[in-house]
Amino acid sequence: MPDNESRRPSNFVIGNIFLGAAAIMLFFFVTLWEILGVFALLMWMGLAAIGVYFIVKDKDINPGGPPN
Repeated sequence: MPDNESRRPSNFVIGNIFLGAAAIMLFFFVTLWEILGVFALLMWMGLAAIGVYFIVKDKDINPGGPPN
């Protein structure tokens, strides 16, 4: 077991952290909109996009099952 793999979080976990921050941001969106304006929307879209990017980046493109 390599040391680097066991201590580093996977891209899936990092993506979920970003998506969680975007979800929490929705609870305070009215207040953030009053303070930041359109920048609040752009910030939410950025958090969601980065989260989806990290989740998709961790996906294995090889088909499942035993190797042929």
